Amino acid sequence: MATDKRPSSDSLLIVGSMAFDDLDLPSGPARNVVGGSATYASVAASLYTPVRVVAVVGDDFPESALKMLQGRSVDTGGVERTTGKTFRWAGRYSPNLASRETLDTQLNVFADFRPKLPEHYRDSKIVLLGNIHPALQLEVLAQTKSPKLVVADTMNFWISGERRTLLEVLSRVDALVVNDEELRQLAEDHNLKRSAKAVLSMGPKLLVVKRGDAGAMLFDATGTFFAPAFPLETELDPTGAGDTFAGAVLGFLARAEKIDHGTWRQALLVGATVASFCVEGVGTGALVAVTHQKLAARLRELTDLLTVG
Repeated sequence: MATDKRPSSDSLLIVGSMAFDDLDLPSGPARNVVGGSATYASVAASLYTPVRVVAVVGDDFPESALKMLQGRSVDTGGVERTTGKTFRWAGRYSPNLASRETLDTQLNVFADFRPKLPEHYRDSKIVLLGNIHPALQLEVLAQTKSPKLVVADTMNFWISGERRTLLEVLSRVDALVVNDEELRQLAEDHNLKRSAKAVLSMGPKLLVVKRGDAGAMLFDATGTFFAPAFPLETELDPTGAGDTFAGAVLGFLARAEKIDHGTWRQALLVGATVASFCVEGVGTGALVAVTHQKLAARLRELTDLLTVG
């Protein structure tokens, strides 16, 4: 596990899902893999800062997974354990991992999830609203006390089915993180740059667009920035890479002395680097083994890709 004694400058709250994933990968099947957006994001963010996490799990969720998080300075006091089965997703990836098919989704206890922030979570200065119902994202915001940075994630299902509520969320957050397909759907425009401009007019001051192995893009008032994906020789499982990316970005920002345009651009490179480790293993297996030495070396390699001359 990576350790870093440097204290964080701001508390980071992550709200999302914890789940079991049943995966059909080119390398073979993997069953009962502990996943979920909050799990991946928390592990990634903990490389840089202590984390507070809010999620729900069933009585079948392994205590060892929570202890793993606790050992990484993740406060799991906001994880509700309730009677029933944990959220479960099953998917099959194409041979080149470029696409996947959802085989089964069982919401289980996640269907009745109503995030409840412990009292000492309410003063969190940085908040990551994971991919949950927009109404629940608003409920989380109502329980916080003046966070200085709120970042939201969303997905196609909410964009098409809960657009009005999602637009209310966008009017109240500082940044939105989506993939390029979700961006185009939200903006109702196939052009990436026009779509980004349209979404920024909906409220967020900043937009991060995840593009898988094509990297990530940042749009804000200062213009556009591109962070490449780290080129890998071994890719096993892209599940959770996007959540890992977002968690690493927010973890880096939480530890930064100031958050400005330059810090955000650095954060995107950090997110791309940490996400590359995630893809090299199944579940969080490779991610939890990352050391700060390995992370720093890979970040230098990625930065070198952007150097001319």
